[in-house]
Amino acid sequence: MTDEELHAHLIDQQGSRGDLNTPVLVVELDALGRNIAKMAAFADMHGVKLRPHAKTHKSPEIGRRQIEAGAIGLCCAKIGEAEVMADAGLTGLHITSPVVSPPAMTRLATLNLRSEALMCVVDDPANVRALGTAVVAAGEVPLSVAIDIDPGIRRTGVPTPEAAVAVLEAIRETPSLRYRGVQCYCGFQQHIAGFAEREAAMLDRAAFVRSVIAALSEAGGRPEIVTGGGTGTHRIDVALDLFTELQVGSYVFMDSQYLACDLTGDGGGPPFETALMIDARVVSATGPAMATLDAGFKAFATDAEPPQILSGAPDGAKYFFMGDEHGAIFSISGVLPGLAEVVTLAAPHCDPTVNLYDTYHVVQGDTLRALWPIAARGRSR
Repeated sequence: MTDEELHAHLIDQQGSRGDLNTPVLVVELDALGRNIAKMAAFADMHGVKLRPHAKTHKSPEIGRRQIEAGAIGLCCAKIGEAEVMADAGLTGLHITSPVVSPPAMTRLATLNLRSEALMCVVDDPANVRALGTAVVAAGEVPLSVAIDIDPGIRRTGVPTPEAAVAVLEAIRETPSLRYRGVQCYCGFQQHIAGFAEREAAMLDRAAFVRSVIAALSEAGGRPEIVTGGGTGTHRIDVALDLFTELQVGSYVFMDSQYLACDLTGDGGGPPFETALMIDARVVSATGPAMATLDAGFKAFATDAEPPQILSGAPDGAKYFFMGDEHGAIFSISGVLPGLAEVVTLAAPHCDPTVNLYDTYHVVQGDTLRALWPIAARGRSR
């Protein structure tokens, strides 16, 4: 059965969260709204634009709320995500990974005909020329492009100022493409736990980005857009006087990886709230210090630490994976929940955890308020 079939009848019934079939992905509506509003106000106060990354939530409903709060558009990791957002009427979409295969470039050029202010990244002259050919074949609308800069990850992006200028020259020779600026997303730096260490790392990377911008400017290609930044570095990003827009994503949910980082450097605690969680249920409680839950590897991303327990178990209780379908909570300091009781756990890494589910179960307190499809789930190509 679908989530709609299972749970639509519970919407607006007091206490209905406790009646959900578990494991279930839950979004706390009020916390989500406060996170969206707080980041929008932060960007506005510092005079930078906001283009949040939709790969985090994969939801047109959440993306629409971000744009209504002031965002100029959304970032998407892949064309499939952008197609979903465009189908929902959202504009200002930026694809943050290179698009190189012939069928993918054809889809991108077709999407460009119907998606206002679409933009993508390039980092290779050969890709620039191939994209230009695809755009001409699709129609008369030029495609906006930004030069992707490698921040040292060796994943994508030009590695030197000279390589950036070579890509700029290729764009100039391709009339169907419109040069807009540069992208530099410092993904590694986002999760450096200490603020001072993260700031030092970003200062180093900013110096490199400035050298690329200087070379482009000397070649007559001063960027209009410098897009990048992230949840982990947003406080540092605005102080660099470098980025014109921020690609923050995880702030909407605040998973455990970001909660483990000092994001502000002022000792004031996390600036955003936990809004994403997984409700699980005890399916076996036969031992004195252990209870088994119905949420295992299939319920959480496993590239981070095991999920933390938010509620439903005594202080100090720990979760451990027990296989595909099951997890266990252990405690020697308190009484564990009994059979069929609900335990709420935090998402260890929100983006891939979200990708495991079809639907957000949107709650206020203990009441289900809405079901939002995760429409871009699995759209990885």
